[in-house]
Amino acid sequence: MSTPNNTRREFLKAMGLGAVSLALPGCTNASGQLSGKTSTDNQRARPNILWLSCEDISPHLGCYGDPHAVTPTLDRLAAEGVLYKNAFTVAGVCAPNRSCIITGVYASTLGTHHMRSGGSGTKRSIKPVPPSYVRCFSEYLREAGYYCTNNSKQDYQFDPPDSAWDESSRTAHWRNNPQGDNPFFAVFNYTGTHEGSIRLTDAKHAERTQQFKPTQRQDPNKMTTLPPYYPDTPVTRRYWARYYELITALDYWVADLLKQLEEDGLADNTIILFWSDHGVGMPRAKRWLYDSGTHVPLIVRIPERFRIKAQGRPGTIDDQLISSVDFAPTVLNLAGVNIPDYMQGRVFLGLNVPPPRQYVYGARDRMDDRYDIIRMVRDKRYRYIRNYEPFKPYYQYMNTAEQSPIMQELRRLHALGKLPPAAELFMADTKPIEELYDTKADPHEINNLAGSPEYKHILQRMRTAHNTWMLETKDLGLIPEPELVKGEKKYGSRYAILRQAGSKKLIQHLRAVAALAGRPNQADLPKLTEAMKDDYAAVRYWSAIGLGSLGEEAKSEAELLNNALKDVSAVVRVAAARALCRMGAETKGLPVLISELRSRHEWVRLHAAIVLDSIGDKARPAIDALRAALKDTDNKYVVRVANHALNVMLGTNNKVR
Repeated sequence: MSTPNNTRREFLKAMGLGAVSLALPGCTNASGQLSGKTSTDNQRARPNILWLSCEDISPHLGCYGDPHAVTPTLDRLAAEGVLYKNAFTVAGVCAPNRSCIITGVYASTLGTHHMRSGGSGTKRSIKPVPPSYVRCFSEYLREAGYYCTNNSKQDYQFDPPDSAWDESSRTAHWRNNPQGDNPFFAVFNYTGTHEGSIRLTDAKHAERTQQFKPTQRQDPNKMTTLPPYYPDTPVTRRYWARYYELITALDYWVADLLKQLEEDGLADNTIILFWSDHGVGMPRAKRWLYDSGTHVPLIVRIPERFRIKAQGRPGTIDDQLISSVDFAPTVLNLAGVNIPDYMQGRVFLGLNVPPPRQYVYGARDRMDDRYDIIRMVRDKRYRYIRNYEPFKPYYQYMNTAEQSPIMQELRRLHALGKLPPAAELFMADTKPIEELYDTKADPHEINNLAGSPEYKHILQRMRTAHNTWMLETKDLGLIPEPELVKGEKKYGSRYAILRQAGSKKLIQHLRAVAALAGRPNQADLPKLTEAMKDDYAAVRYWSAIGLGSLGEEAKSEAELLNNALKDVSAVVRVAAARALCRMGAETKGLPVLISELRSRHEWVRLHAAIVLDSIGDKARPAIDALRAALKDTDNKYVVRVANHALNVMLGTNNKVR
């Protein structure tokens, strides 16, 4: 297995930072191991560090200029510290982003990019295993003498070692430190703004906001910040107002923790970072790579004694680009702890801060029960989106997302033909291959400029940045999930799959075939056919996807696909069966799909279920197999997709968890 000696250098080069390195002298050995000592420049008194994280909010705070926000505590925190205008998460959903935050490594590099990478069943959950040298950054803090607590959400996509925290529980607190003289790193996670909280019953919402003053209530009829991609209805307004009230409840929570810090006499010794794990928990925001899903609040307060140069000056508004992959190395740097070479983030506070970023990046992959491979690049003004499966709709049916009352409004009004144009855009059955938005002129990212000649040079620049990032970070997103599981068994981790000899050439070839497969034309048939002979299963998979997308135009290759039904890779067999069904050869494809729906490998079963759901009435001979899949106790996502397929074919409305 190769070690990540050059990963950091390669990544900085990809960001346009040239040869700048964040690693301090004597930082790590080849495996990223630390001695537990701080750098000699930082043997002075070390700060406590307090993380206040929350879920599912965008920068809808008073200090960010939001006219409806009632957030006096957070506004005061920003006035006493630094407000970052351009902070972004690497994913629009919690677990992939939290995996990145705790390791300082992109989830798409680590192999933790699928939402619930370990599945979500009732009997078992097999999670990815990072290589031994990729560790939770809190482990380095502990080795350096920090008391590290987490209250209490982890959700890292992998099982953290016992050494990650001194305590991780609902009662974890800096006050539990048995040795009160050493510094602490304490994390507190607020879950009350999660998307599920927005749709609480009236009684539960009243309980959560019982301490409010009348002036802190939101009037749905006075909300002026509704995004144009939502229908302006009483239902939408009601839940948009509720979201703002939950942010006020969050503000109370922050106030309580800051009060505790003051009571303990620790405010002048503690650096505070407040952030959200991704954007607002509503449709076309959470799970997505637009600003609505990735632009987050970030506030940092640094006591005067720990400020370096102008850093932390009260009332500062900082417009540099910050990514959530930067959080881990920055905290280590603030604590005076050396940074492992494998970390892919950029330090933005403390000593030896390199030049600012030119871009931030993001990834979307499987969201619970549905796959959709999307990548994002953003600079301070423009956002580039690359859809690798443009043949799929924006709003694939996902159980959790469909519970949103606003999502239900979108479905209802779309069926009636009454959605406003901006909302109707995202009800399309397919997506463009590329999207480009001017976020200054078009903050809601409605007007796709990718096809505009006047933006051709910007599109090319952003596309190049995306391609470079995927290559340099060894993005695993184009490898089907069942093949990731196989690769992990072979190489010891998913992270190692694209660190073998010849991996750079493989990544480039895989991307080329996947690009053809996204929206092929008949001229691409020879290349797709040739790719079916490739030694690498992921390449054959994308070849079969491309042939299936061509449908009847690729009928001449039916025999090639028939042979692929016996491929050694199950996911290639499923893709070949999909292609044959789309060509009208269901009698060939359906038996394979039914067989793979019973596979002992859960992600193979999910792939088969998704294909059966996608082909509509052609899947009727599989009804009995889909009913049997409802009893899948290993992976509830298989159950959800099978249930949806049955509901569509049978006209039922059965619910599953």
